Amino acid sequence: MSQANKLSPIGIFDSGVGGLSVLKAIRQELNNENIIYFGDQGHIPYGSRPLEEIKKFSIKITDFFISRGVKLIVVACNTASAAALQSLRQIFSELPFVGMEPAIKPAAEHTRTGVVGVLATPATFQGALYASVVERFAGNVILLQNPCTGLVQQIECGDLSGKTTRSILESALLPMIKQKIDTVVLGCTHYPFVIPLIQEIVGADVRVIDPAPAIARQVSRVLNDAGMRSDFINTGKMDFYTSGDVKEFTKLLPRLLGETGSVFGAGWKNDNIHVDSLQNAC
Repeated sequence: MSQANKLSPIGIFDSGVGGLSVLKAIRQELNNENIIYFGDQGHIPYGSRPLEEIKKFSIKITDFFISRGVKLIVVACNTASAAALQSLRQIFSELPFVGMEPAIKPAAEHTRTGVVGVLATPATFQGALYASVVERFAGNVILLQNPCTGLVQQIECGDLSGKTTRSILESALLPMIKQKIDTVVLGCTHYPFVIPLIQEIVGADVRVIDPAPAIARQVSRVLNDAGMRSDFINTGKMDFYTSGDVKEFTKLLPRLLGETGSVFGAGWKNDNIHVDSLQNAC
């Protein structure tokens, strides 16, 4: 593997800012890597869209990343992973992909009460990936599911602890607490940003599983095994693209990621992504 290829960026995408929770974990694990992030805020939320439509978006975003020379793609969206990960691996077989899988296995292994809460989007619950995980690992536990309708939009607005956000989470979690959950699985990459509020509602005795650190470790393993890990000695560069509002996305970066970078507008035209180089908010 040439040094130039090792310095090729990692591509990370989500329907919006949720994938920043995964990016943050990857930065902690692999801070020498260059990263390109795409937030498809023009199509948010993915969770209520048909799986075929999400697959189409995911393929076009992959084409966009390939045009920028990425060496690996992280599908930092449970909904897109459920809808498209298998197809992406088949269509773009030359590229490694790391996707999201609801952490049902560790939850089932460590639950004491045998009752686990799962928070995810409708599309994730409907996908074959979720069904497969449940079939393989959840045979001896009770899963209580809730889509937390509206929570993604609240997080996209930066409301991590307000009245509406709390109401959505209490509606989902309080009935689960009555049924003796001792673990909450976060099946959407947006949801880790409200872990403090979730923990406040469920109490200290309920474990909340954030999938991001495990995804970061998997990215590290894939890069190491392929000899693609960067030898770059300085902190890697980050470029961000959004199909939504550039200024609003930029304002959320310091709060959600703790870092920032160059942010560009990337609109959809004729089902393809076109970058407006003038829309750099940094």
